[in-house]
Amino acid sequence: MKANLALLAAGLILAGCKIGPDHRAPQSALPNRFTHTNSVSTTNTTPVDLAEWWSVFNDARLSALMRTATSSNLDVRIAQARVLEARAQRGLSRSVLWPQVNANGSYSRSRLSENTLNGQQILQAGKPLKNDLFDAGLDMSWEIDVFGGARRAVEAAQAELESSVESGRDTLVSVLAEVGFSYLDLRGAQRQLAVARENLKAQEQTLVLTKDRFQAGLASELDTARSQAQVAATRAQIPPLEEAQQRAIHRLAVLLGKTPGEVDADLVKEAAIPTATPRVPVGLPSDLLLRRPDVRRAERQLASATARIGVAKGEWFPKFYLTGAAGLQSIDTEDFFDGGSRFWSIGPSLRWPIFNAGRIRQNVKIQTARQGQALLQYEKSVLTALEEVENALVAFGREQERRRSLAESEQASRRSVTLATDRYRGGLVSFLDVLEAERSLLAVQDGVVQSERQLGQNLIRLYKALGGGWMQEVSSFQTTSR
Repeated sequence: MKANLALLAAGLILAGCKIGPDHRAPQSALPNRFTHTNSVSTTNTTPVDLAEWWSVFNDARLSALMRTATSSNLDVRIAQARVLEARAQRGLSRSVLWPQVNANGSYSRSRLSENTLNGQQILQAGKPLKNDLFDAGLDMSWEIDVFGGARRAVEAAQAELESSVESGRDTLVSVLAEVGFSYLDLRGAQRQLAVARENLKAQEQTLVLTKDRFQAGLASELDTARSQAQVAATRAQIPPLEEAQQRAIHRLAVLLGKTPGEVDADLVKEAAIPTATPRVPVGLPSDLLLRRPDVRRAERQLASATARIGVAKGEWFPKFYLTGAAGLQSIDTEDFFDGGSRFWSIGPSLRWPIFNAGRIRQNVKIQTARQGQALLQYEKSVLTALEEVENALVAFGREQERRRSLAESEQASRRSVTLATDRYRGGLVSFLDVLEAERSLLAVQDGVVQSERQLGQNLIRLYKALGGGWMQEVSSFQTTSR
């Protein structure tokens, strides 16, 4: 009988059975293609295209900022620390599968009462009532994970570690996108400043013209006043743009893990807005399940929640333990290491809950409900990813159209200013025509700059929506390190 029970237990262990459901990646109903891919030029997806999307801007300064942010951004470093925590938590869960061995030692001195039966017997035997006791040894306990509850806990911890890694990658994607947005804000503000100053200079020249004509009796004082008002209005646009420039620089400094003002000297020098006309690696909707860190994280959270059901169900079944102890024990140090001082014990034990007022059953329901929530969260993350890609495709395509129209408008506005100024000099039109042409040119040029910046930012949003900004082979977030 004993042999049969031993063989049964060994068979259960070797079979490696684990209570509870096994995780299977959910199958989402995805479209065959994105709806608005016709809005942009597309190409096949390659890892490098997405991992270093900023390279399409051909801006060395932007690339340097991205490298610095990857290693120094505080949000990224916090995410890395959380991965270390999750990795240690996985190790903690694994430790339960191994025997626990403890060393112990003690010394005590005691005196028995002589007025007790035991004390009187000691006195009659001629033994002292006071005694020393020296004790040293090892004790061992090992829970034999027959039904796999502990292994499910390890499985859950592994999935949580992988979820933490994906969270870190998602943070990296967001941080790099923010660096790109702020850099384009900076270059856009600098370009707007240049446009405002160029228009201010032209308007100041017009002011000189109106004053000369007024002194010659060819124009009224009203023309001069209107010209002065135009100059003052344009000059008033410069301080807010200078503020926007400094705000973008300060934001970039914080994203790089530096104090505001620490990178002013590197970025305050004006440079052009980086432009790109890439063939965007859109790929298929199913690729998002592999590329988007937030979708990958949701899938890992679902895996962890599924494993937690097995942990909860494991409480229904008996737990088997193998315990033992061995050591030396004596009342005298002289014979402490003699063979007669040895003691030991070993044997199996069993614990099986009989009544707990439904605690285990309710915990299983809790974990099952959490798994259902995780599944819904996964489905939501997939739909959100699809939405963001479609929105980014539309925004990028429409902004390209807007930029082309603004470029045509800018050319016409420049021509309008030239014609209006020449005709005003010849007395053929009123000064209002000149003012209106100059206002239109300033507005259109400012719109062109904003569109160039917006076009670049929409492209960044598209790359971010596609999951760009990380690559598994070079990512600092890994699950295999110990």
